[in-house]
Amino acid sequence: MTKTFSSDFMIGAATAAHQVEGNNIHSDFWAMEHMPYSMYKEPSLLAVDHYQRYSEDIRLLAEAGLNTYRFSIEWARIEPVKGQYDPKEIEHYKLVLECCHRNNVTPIVTLHHFSSPKWLISEGGWESEATIEYFGNYCKFVISELEQLIPYICTINEANMGKQVAKIMKRMAAAASSSDAKPDSPEVQVGLNIDMKSRMEKYFLGLGEVFGIDPRNVHPFLTPRTENGERIIMLCHERARSVIKEINPSIQVGITFSLYDHQALPGGEASVDLERYEDLLNYLPYLQEDDFIGVQNYSRKIHGPDGVIKPDETVRLTKMGYENYPEALGNVIRFVAKHWTKPIIVTENGISTDNDVDRVEFIEQALTGVHQCIEEGINVVGYTYWSLMDNFEWQLGYDQTFGLIAVDRATQTRYPKQSLSYLGAIKNKGL
Repeated sequence: MTKTFSSDFMIGAATAAHQVEGNNIHSDFWAMEHMPYSMYKEPSLLAVDHYQRYSEDIRLLAEAGLNTYRFSIEWARIEPVKGQYDPKEIEHYKLVLECCHRNNVTPIVTLHHFSSPKWLISEGGWESEATIEYFGNYCKFVISELEQLIPYICTINEANMGKQVAKIMKRMAAAASSSDAKPDSPEVQVGLNIDMKSRMEKYFLGLGEVFGIDPRNVHPFLTPRTENGERIIMLCHERARSVIKEINPSIQVGITFSLYDHQALPGGEASVDLERYEDLLNYLPYLQEDDFIGVQNYSRKIHGPDGVIKPDETVRLTKMGYENYPEALGNVIRFVAKHWTKPIIVTENGISTDNDVDRVEFIEQALTGVHQCIEEGINVVGYTYWSLMDNFEWQLGYDQTFGLIAVDRATQTRYPKQSLSYLGAIKNKGL
């Protein structure tokens, strides 16, 4: 029997500004990509030129049958200098939003997706109390200008990423000292290959020079945080939500989290409980006034008595190096639903692979899990695949291929994959 989704169910794809727009010259990432001893495989440069070609990309999404586009507004474009907002840039995002509406595509806007203005990091970044006010001011300006065009807002992408980065670095350090270490194996749901220990000291000193402050005070979003830094992130979320609701109470506001499907072998239950607490449960007090939660999942982690264990050699891996396990999404949704009764939006889920047949299979199995959750009575209202296009995967550069659309970056020509039309067919015809 065909599994269909309701007519108002959102199915689409997602991007992040720095990964697709190109020439994000005022951001901290741009600075870190171009500094001596950069940890980045290559700089983002023009990316896939989504800044100029957004109308073509949104049209391709809509023509495939998708009805939702999650994208981010780039703070570094809006406020390239502290306290100075660029009217041309807010007009640009207005045009992007209007393009979505013309194509009957629901926009889900993320206000912060990893990248920050360079000046913010020089002011103390994501460990500074002042960032709460700075982020609130930025949000107030954006919403004041665009509020009639935005039905859904994710304030911050993967608010828990600081803790996950800290765990990765700890595991990388342990792996580096073991005899079977594989230093090039990524261990995270985004492109963070933090294992280049020999370059870290020079890189660390270079950060201080780039941002003009003591390197110990350089705190971009994608770094391990103190407990106070964790609190600042969530107070930024609360401030943004308050600002948005004051301007337009009808806008649905949420936040997103990177969540693994944690599974326990005998003796691994305590490890699973700890990770679930750190990944999500300790953030719940800050979310009580939110309208939805954004769930982002790519794989699972299996825990034994000593913590997370590596997949054995028989396990299918994605191009990113983690297990190809689309069933993880349904399991994560069920876990979240035990602690959250309001709407759930799957704001990221996808696979990096050069074989689009594998991508189609992944989407089919992941959305089968979503459909099962809905049948069980869980309030899932949308799914946006990561990502719309092959793009800049942070430290890993352009080698990763998550996209529903391939891009020849020499010509910026778009080549829709079969997976794009397959996902659109699910929206209109079901599984």
